[in-house]
Amino acid sequence: MRVAARSALDTAARSTKPPRYKCGISKACPEKHFAFKMASGAANVVGPKICLEDNVLMSGVKNNVGRGINVALANGKTGEVLDTKYFDMWGGDVAPFIEFLKAIQDGTIVLMGTYDDGATKLNDEARRLIADLGSTSITNLGFRDNWVFCGGKGIKTKSPFEQHIKNNKDTNKYEGWPEVVEMEGCIPQKQD
Repeated sequence: MRVAARSALDTAARSTKPPRYKCGISKACPEKHFAFKMASGAANVVGPKICLEDNVLMSGVKNNVGRGINVALANGKTGEVLDTKYFDMWGGDVAPFIEFLKAIQDGTIVLMGTYDDGATKLNDEARRLIADLGSTSITNLGFRDNWVFCGGKGIKTKSPFEQHIKNNKDTNKYEGWPEVVEMEGCIPQKQD
């Protein structure tokens, strides 16, 4: 009798624990969707983090993030990681970033997050290529703004997955930088 009671208590205790969803997002994604969660960098101290389908693609812990715009590419049908890179938009050159953006294949999921400064070296061509991936905020991205974006090559509409906080000395959380922006959601799987 005591064993049965204990097991009933154990079951009750387990059921009060909230379920864990992929990438730690707040709800399960429907079938034929990929779970994602991402955060911009914090000032020039903590790098951005990009997770897709419970796989951390980019983070400070993985040591594959850097100042500027951090980009992860994934196959829109399978969710398989294709590439991760970062482009220094403060001290670097925008040309390699433009070439990278032009080479993205149709049907590719594109996840981007800023760290420190993602805008200084951006030119109109780079901004247009990112807008073509579904971004609406890229045209207004400024010095040390925080921004996260998830879009896709060949997208026909504007992406609903975008967060942007302007660098404003009166409202910044960190001296010289706004607070971190975070975003999560479910990306529809590309259908044939």
